Amino acid sequence: MHTYFISDLHLSPERPQTIQAFLHFLQGDALGAERLYILGDLFEFWIGDDAAKLLGAETVLKAMKGVSKHVDCFFIAGNRDFLVRDGFSAHSGFNILPDESIIDLYGTRTLILHGDSLCTDDVAHQEFRTSMMTNLAFCEAFLKLEIPQRIEKAKLARMESHQHKSSISMEIMDVTQSAVLEAFEAHKVQQMIHGHTHRQNTHRYTTKAGDSVRYVLGDWHTSSSIMRADKNGLAIHNAQI
Repeated sequence: MHTYFISDLHLSPERPQTIQAFLHFLQGDALGAERLYILGDLFEFWIGDDAAKLLGAETVLKAMKGVSKHVDCFFIAGNRDFLVRDGFSAHSGFNILPDESIIDLYGTRTLILHGDSLCTDDVAHQEFRTSMMTNLAFCEAFLKLEIPQRIEKAKLARMESHQHKSSISMEIMDVTQSAVLEAFEAHKVQQMIHGHTHRQNTHRYTTKAGDSVRYVLGDWHTSSSIMRADKNGLAIHNAQI
């Protein structure tokens, strides 16, 4: 048996080819897996489970539900879809896990997370995490707004995000090495899998526990970044979209 990990699809009606690639994956390879993990930013933005139809997500959720009947499915929210709640889980069949979750991956204790919590040099983003993403009062207040208001606020947030990314270096937006090492030590793991940075790669470290490895999933803008794990190891592959 094997397990799949994907992240950063940023699904949106503006990118129909990515939606079709995801549906193709769900209706094909995913059905042969033991488990499937989505590590955040599945959607370009998510303004509440009650807005799924307006976001054009109903077809995607239905396909996810179909897979969940045969495969154990799990979801970790990213910085774009941190407002997913029980309605999302019910309609998709995916169990929502907390960020920085520990799993047993074929005998190896493994930390899985979206990855933005490791980008500690990006001060503006960390302030966003504190004031909005992980602020339950903010989330509850936002979800009580009328859907048109939420859409406008989400569009404004997207614009501000693009402006922020264009004003800082790629290095600042990447993970901070000290945060990575602290995560290895805090969770007592030697294997980590995350997305967020869109920098698909495998990084190796020497930590207090010994040889450790961090796998970074890529995005789905131009190719589908998919990690396949089994008892023989882990590998990331890509298919053109």
